[in-house]
Amino acid sequence: MKVLVINCGSSSLKYQLIDSDAKEALAIGLCERIGLDVGYLKHTPAGQDKVVIEAKMDNHEIAVSMVLEALTNKEHGVIADLSEIQAVGHRVVHGGEKFAKSTIITDEVIKAIEECNDLAPLHNPANLIGIRACQSLMKDVPMVAVFDTAFHQTMPEKAYLYALPLDYYDKYKIRKYGFHGTSHSYVSSRMADFAGLDINNSKIIVCHLGNGASISAVHNGKSIDTSMGFTPLSGLVMGTRSGDIDPSIIEFIAKKENKTIDAIMHLLNKESGIHGLSEVSSDFRDINQAMNNGNEKARIAFEVFVYRVVKYIGGFVASMNGVDAIAFTAGVGENDPKVRRDVCEYLGYLGIKIDEEANQVRGEETMISTSDSKVKVAVIPTNEELTIAKETVALL
Repeated sequence: MKVLVINCGSSSLKYQLIDSDAKEALAIGLCERIGLDVGYLKHTPAGQDKVVIEAKMDNHEIAVSMVLEALTNKEHGVIADLSEIQAVGHRVVHGGEKFAKSTIITDEVIKAIEECNDLAPLHNPANLIGIRACQSLMKDVPMVAVFDTAFHQTMPEKAYLYALPLDYYDKYKIRKYGFHGTSHSYVSSRMADFAGLDINNSKIIVCHLGNGASISAVHNGKSIDTSMGFTPLSGLVMGTRSGDIDPSIIEFIAKKENKTIDAIMHLLNKESGIHGLSEVSSDFRDINQAMNNGNEKARIAFEVFVYRVVKYIGGFVASMNGVDAIAFTAGVGENDPKVRRDVCEYLGYLGIKIDEEANQVRGEETMISTSDSKVKVAVIPTNEELTIAKETVALL
């Protein structure tokens, strides 16, 4: 089955056309600057050079139309006509407590997703725009919503409840939800296979480390805890997000700087994290280069990041009463040997030993622990799009 996977943002649209039988992408692409004066479609057929098309895209329906034209184009297309697309899988960021698994999109499902908009005001409305655009242009093609939060709906109450008056949970569903669920689901399952573990009798920690970063504890194939919370802001130090802070800091800064709540939230989401600490960049490639040049602020930011990762790993080892395997994934986890090495140096008490030569890998599935390491450690490239395609096929 050929599945079109759509990941829609407020002014962008990422896509992949995936052959689910061959488990490979036939084409990948990105529409940028939707709604602005000039937009770009960047389309890459498998095994061919990237094609960049400049065009004004007033809305997401026009962007989707351009994607479909690119996929069927005689020169750089990968299918003869649209009838070959048998399903569309949509990434949806927040499913709240309504969705513990992927679901076929109906009018009722769209209404339920809309009811979660308050929980993800920057993401869910954009995801819905993509769904409606595809429905308008592909009326008879079945569509599936795959939720970032669904994988973490197996967390127990002791993990997801906050110590606030329970009334706020009852009225507004304020609780830990967790994110990156599609990645954590794929990587934990793949790690079990790669390490020769029985997923139903395993303790796996997944470190999804990128500009957005989260860690999960996966016990017997189910998420029992994760670092992100009510929103993607909590947990690890990230590219521009603060991660965990004392909540009183919000009031303190607001009074000292005469800032509104909106201004404070922008500061915590867009001006903090590695970028805020280093005053260099949110990109770890820039941070590593700055450290190599003797930049002390970059070094401190890097160490703060690693230390927070280590603390969460340690906490999740305790919550599962042990760990069989640790997987590193996403942009930083897959491509930064120093991050992996420095994290694992803290974990000697677990009997972890890293193969320094194997750890130099970037973006390839590799076991980086030694044969006598008591815990298996590996790089497992994430493949959220393939997971969305598999979920879509399974439902249909």
